[in-house]
Amino acid sequence: MAQSPQHPRQPGPRAGLRLMHVHAHPDDESSKGAASTAKYVAEGVDVHVVTCTGGERGSILNPRMDRPDVLANITEIRRQEMERARDILGVRQDWLGFVDSGWPEGDPKPPLPEGCFALVPLEEATERLVRLIRDFRPHVVTTYDERGGYPHPDHIRCHEVSVAAFEAAGDPERFPDAGEPWQPLKLYYHHGWSWAKISSLHQAMLDHGLESPYADRLKDWEREPEWEERLTTRVPCGDYFGVRDQALLAHATQIDPDGFWFAIPREIQTSVWPTEDYELVVSHVESTTPEDDLFAGIELDRLAETDTRESA
Repeated sequence: MAQSPQHPRQPGPRAGLRLMHVHAHPDDESSKGAASTAKYVAEGVDVHVVTCTGGERGSILNPRMDRPDVLANITEIRRQEMERARDILGVRQDWLGFVDSGWPEGDPKPPLPEGCFALVPLEEATERLVRLIRDFRPHVVTTYDERGGYPHPDHIRCHEVSVAAFEAAGDPERFPDAGEPWQPLKLYYHHGWSWAKISSLHQAMLDHGLESPYADRLKDWEREPEWEERLTTRVPCGDYFGVRDQALLAHATQIDPDGFWFAIPREIQTSVWPTEDYELVVSHVESTTPEDDLFAGIELDRLAETDTRESA
């Protein structure tokens, strides 16, 4: 596992709390939950991003970067992009060390490349993440739902590995050589594109006499009420949408400045849907839903006492 330099911790009222996001590729940390990440960093929370793959097989999605020299050096370029985004967000970050599986295209779809993340034995990938969890000792872990957020094989594998590592990290009989056991207190899935959010932004654009980028998407959307009801936690973070956007732009091969990421004016986003949304999946503390905080139910004073006793 390649490790990035630790980002200097910021003082703040929530110093002592630790949050870990587990993502499939570089750029996922900026497109999923980046504003709430920036909010927590500003409050003093120590945030650690785990990136499972290097994004080596990702397509170049920004026309300005679709050049032979970029394609020839895509691995190193995506690594540099991740470093810039990491610094913008103010997080520490580690690579889990696996190879991007790519997006299989065709009918039928071709087999996945040998040795890619999605084909690595679950126990092998889980042990690597358990090692990072036990080293960083997060109180909260976030990842994707069982669909991966969208059905990329790496996103689905990221979900599987994250859930397995969350369960195993506190068990002294699992991976005994991977560090002292540590049980995170809460596990969340990130929910980025709910029908309620998209339809609200769509209507706001129409109300302002603007063209909505979501018209076709909503027309074809098959609603799933049970899925929509899974959302439990909305973190207010509209003040940090600008930081999110700068982190997104750092991933220049993936983010087109003129593309859909920026089609909704930030003022409309902030007024209509100023939160990032999550599903509380596991909690080892008492927390009543709906929540507005990933650390709801976690008492900082009690945690400080526990950390002091364990380090003595």
